[in-house]
Amino acid sequence: MTQLAVHVKHSGKLYDVPLDPDLPPTVFKEAVYQVTGVPPDRMKVMIKGGYLKDDTDWKKVAPKAGQTFMVIGAAGELPKPPETPVVFLEDMDESEMAQALAMPVGLKNLGNTCYMNSTVQAMRAIPELQLALGTSSPLDVLPKALRDLYVNMSRTTESVVPLPFLTVLRQVVPQFAELDRSKSGMMAGYAQQDAEECWTQIMNALKDVPGIHAAGSSISGKKFVDQFMMGEMRRELKCDEAEDEPSTVSVERVLKVECNISNTTNFMQSGITDALNQKVEKNSPSLGRDAIYSQTSRMSRLPSYLTVHMVRFEWRRDIGKKVKIMRKVKFMTEFDALDIVTPGLKEKLTPVSRRLKEIEKERFERRKVRKRTKVAQSSAPASTPAAPDLAMTVDEPLAVSSEAPGELEEESVYRSRELAELEGLVDPSLKEDFGCSLTGLYDLVAIVTHKGAQADAGHYMGFVKKSVLHAGKSTQGSTSSAEQGFDEDDENWYKFDDDKVSVFPKDKLGTIDGGGEDSSAYVLLYKSKSLA
Repeated sequence: MTQLAVHVKHSGKLYDVPLDPDLPPTVFKEAVYQVTGVPPDRMKVMIKGGYLKDDTDWKKVAPKAGQTFMVIGAAGELPKPPETPVVFLEDMDESEMAQALAMPVGLKNLGNTCYMNSTVQAMRAIPELQLALGTSSPLDVLPKALRDLYVNMSRTTESVVPLPFLTVLRQVVPQFAELDRSKSGMMAGYAQQDAEECWTQIMNALKDVPGIHAAGSSISGKKFVDQFMMGEMRRELKCDEAEDEPSTVSVERVLKVECNISNTTNFMQSGITDALNQKVEKNSPSLGRDAIYSQTSRMSRLPSYLTVHMVRFEWRRDIGKKVKIMRKVKFMTEFDALDIVTPGLKEKLTPVSRRLKEIEKERFERRKVRKRTKVAQSSAPASTPAAPDLAMTVDEPLAVSSEAPGELEEESVYRSRELAELEGLVDPSLKEDFGCSLTGLYDLVAIVTHKGAQADAGHYMGFVKKSVLHAGKSTQGSTSSAEQGFDEDDENWYKFDDDKVSVFPKDKLGTIDGGGEDSSAYVLLYKSKSLA
């Protein structure tokens, strides 16, 4: 159902308010609050037969465009307007648009909502998600609210107040509506929540969003999360104490890979390995008692987007409290997942993975040659051609060919040949599974961090790689000069600290490895390397 333009009457004044019957009444009440100043917990919206409740079915109310609702309640302080007027992109000239698009917008903290803000920002590193949300297919309330939030974020240069999305999130996942109690037992606003749990709950709410074709249109019979986010884990249990007992095998669909952190964990790779190879105690049917089993888990499907959860919070039975693991754990900006897959999948991925690594080295060498040649040409006298960079050609020979720097072909020629070669190496079964990883190689594109020493407090922030976010805008149809001129080789990041957005240099990523009370990487999003 489309949005309706209705009126509300309060204290003798009439206000225009939008009403979306597809969203819960709490969203409408928040919109009424924005114009009347009556807090939702003190508001009564009169309808036929009584007043509007948070769980009222709009179908029974049957609202109509132009209808007037009576609102009763004492007004408080109205929400403060932005310090500067909101300017939409379509009202800007080219220079204003280029400046606005140079920095993405932040999200206002509405009281312990940094967990949600950081999660929403990190998910913007998945352009396919916004394509799927933007299709004409009907959406459930939370996916629809997320779509509307992303649309609002793309149309303004000011920080966005994510109140409608937050309201729907708390409606769909009541856990996020829990109130915090002070030491005296008094309510002290909404409680802090866990960003990883928020990530998981949003992904679960997106499970019915239709999948998409390679061209971006919706596809029936497939779901977006299954295509791009869901992996498959094969688990094998073998009894250590009874070699003749047959092993048991199960396959589980997983949205994330966990990285366990112990007193000896220094690197993400070893933490993932520890989580995949575990000892468990269970009843042995052959021994008739509990016995120790070796559980070996390996991925039998790798998704295009691989989520890694750094398990930094654990429950301490001895003190009856959840605590944070402060240990420094080094994560990678490039992740080779072939060590965590089944032998069968590894055999399929190895040819294209091995060749792509070689091609990336060749591309790197070509970029070095082109940049140095460009510098030499710009510094040479206009009347004479630039001389070859002898130091480069002697000390750093071009590894990919015997051509001199000036004899390099256009990069598009190399890329076309490389793409054809790599496509020929991809296993046919992987080609048919659109949304899976074709290479098993990943680039880090987004991070959610936690700052502080306490598990139930602290502050969450999001980080997104600049090139990925701008490439995502281009994928969604942006043709502005700002996007066209963006440097795809820019390795820096954006830091999202609620409504404060800044550039975060690549060489500072090591500062969020953990090891203290400052920000520690908590949820990491990796994107499968493409063939092109």
